[in-house]
Amino acid sequence: MVISDALAGHDLLVQSPTGSGKTLAFGVPLVDSLEPGAWGPQALILAPTRELASQIVDELEGLVKARGLRIAAVYGGVGFGPQIAAAKKADILVATPGRLEDLIARGAVELDEIDVLVLDEADRMLDMGFRPAVDRIVALTPDDRQTLFFSATLEGPAGQAARDYTYKARSHTHRPPEEARGDIEHRFLRVESQGAKLDQLVASLAAEEPGRSLVFVRTKRGADRLVKRLRKEDVEAVAMHGDKSQRQRENALARFERGDVLTLVATDVAARGIDVPDVMRVINYDAPEDQAAYVHRIGRTGRAGRTGTGISFVLADEVKEMRKIAKALGLEFGEGRTEGGAAKPRRDGASKEKQSGSGDGQRRGDGGGSRGRNGDRRRSGGQRGRDGQRGGKGETRVAAGGENSGSDGPRRKRRRRRKRKPTATAA
Repeated sequence: MVISDALAGHDLLVQSPTGSGKTLAFGVPLVDSLEPGAWGPQALILAPTRELASQIVDELEGLVKARGLRIAAVYGGVGFGPQIAAAKKADILVATPGRLEDLIARGAVELDEIDVLVLDEADRMLDMGFRPAVDRIVALTPDDRQTLFFSATLEGPAGQAARDYTYKARSHTHRPPEEARGDIEHRFLRVESQGAKLDQLVASLAAEEPGRSLVFVRTKRGADRLVKRLRKEDVEAVAMHGDKSQRQRENALARFERGDVLTLVATDVAARGIDVPDVMRVINYDAPEDQAAYVHRIGRTGRAGRTGTGISFVLADEVKEMRKIAKALGLEFGEGRTEGGAAKPRRDGASKEKQSGSGDGQRRGDGGGSRGRNGDRRRSGGQRGRDGQRGGKGETRVAAGGENSGSDGPRRKRRRRRKRKPTATAA
């Protein structure tokens, strides 16, 4: 349904978790709708991180070349020259907001010919503080563009942004098939102090079956410091965060993927775009900021039907918040014991499953990851309606409320004459 609605020209609001194959969901109709030979980018894909931008290009490159189109990524951490040259020739431009604004300020990129705008992992983009930059970028695109909005949640700020950027959008909620969802064991381990976490981490890694471990910390400095301390304990690890150069980040991720290093220490922002299917365990060395961050972190394990383990270190002053997160996700929270369960919100009125045994890592088969609720889709004028709404004077923009809603049909296809590359004439 997502692909067919996109091909029909509808704006889309898609609630979909990370790693659910959404790149092809917007990539296939995007490539099909464009024609080679235009002067300047016809489609813009905004992504929150360098890693995700690179991943999108890698996944779409085959489709793009088959259609005779060109795709380029622009992001920080590398020189301007090569990116400017590639962006000017690209039909599809994949960009992080900060670097795109840099190129726009230099006069290297114009967005007045954008037919399709895609916002991938929009919720994380907003969490990272990019809303003002995204507002400015969206304002530079034509009002009659098609907008595809992909987010892990359509509530709160993400839902408001979705309504602001889209017009009569059709809504879809995607959940991975049950058979493809992993079985994740969740553990909450009490630690006495921040200093005691290192010993607990070393002990946890030693006690577990060897395999890839993704360790989350709050700060960039904390990631580097933890890697140094682990090496002193004869645990080889690499760090990945925003202060690393693009080459350093790519090398760290490549070593982790190959299995040369089995422990990757990362911040939440840097982990966006990491798509390693066989991560055996995720360890919250520092507590997640909220429930959404917990689900996103732990969701890095137990993918493609595999089993995985999520371990959270909990300080005394974090017990209340972590217990609240566990309850919301239908997990049992014990005093320093291993508690199993799937990160899935418990429905109202559903009875709690009784935990048998001593509570040592009981698993449930309904998989990891939390299912978000559909965002509020009330009628809203939205940002683009301020100076001139698409569809004529006095028309109210509506964010559609259901998958098959929007009976008015797709917007009219644009008939603007596109600028074409100048062709050589005979002398």
